[in-house]
Amino acid sequence: MRKKIIIGNWKMNKTPSEVKKFFDEFKNKKIEFRSNMIYGIAAPSCDLYYAVNERPNDNFVISSQDISKHLSGAYTGEISALMLKEMGVNYAIVGHSERRTYHKETDSDINAKAKTALENGIVPIICVGETLQEYESGISKQVVEKQVKECVKDLDLSKIVIAYEPVWAIGTGKTATNDYAQEMCKFIRSLTSNETLIQYGGSVTPESIDELLNQPDVDGALVGGASLKVDSFISLIEKK
Repeated sequence: MRKKIIIGNWKMNKTPSEVKKFFDEFKNKKIEFRSNMIYGIAAPSCDLYYAVNERPNDNFVISSQDISKHLSGAYTGEISALMLKEMGVNYAIVGHSERRTYHKETDSDINAKAKTALENGIVPIICVGETLQEYESGISKQVVEKQVKECVKDLDLSKIVIAYEPVWAIGTGKTATNDYAQEMCKFIRSLTSNETLIQYGGSVTPESIDELLNQPDVDGALVGGASLKVDSFISLIEKK
């Protein structure tokens, strides 16, 4: 049985002192976690050291929001797998739509980053998804198929996570229906493996998480705004 995986993507939010405050509050809560689940947050690079050291337990995973395809060198502003590994970071988001849009990352770039992550014991969370224009044009599956095939080329499909995030649903308040999320995640599974963990992302809330996780091919969620506050994050990961 595949595990569920819920990761909160903090994006460019929280200073180191706010990270400590978040985890101090988290540690004071009594939580019965969902069974067979991986859970954690993706913090900004400057917060990762603090997040690893302040996390409430060893089961709470810490992810970076990006990773370089290079291990070292003259690459100003990037963060390497070696740096992440030494800090105790065990996951890395690659190819988020905001990186694709603002930093012009290509599927080839994302594949190289994912490969470097895996080679250094870090699990890549590979983001794919269509824009509103592509969705309305009826070419969602063609777009996602191209992204998936190019991003996972030559990777061990049992050791990666894919986050399906329809771009039109990220931070807009819009969300795909559960049926649509299931349809697209099932389609991605047909392109990958039954062992591949596939998340849905896009305006996920504590109110929508249970029905979403009940879909047979949705293995979890990559969550934005709802992960920034302790109570709402706990509502995502606690057993109901």
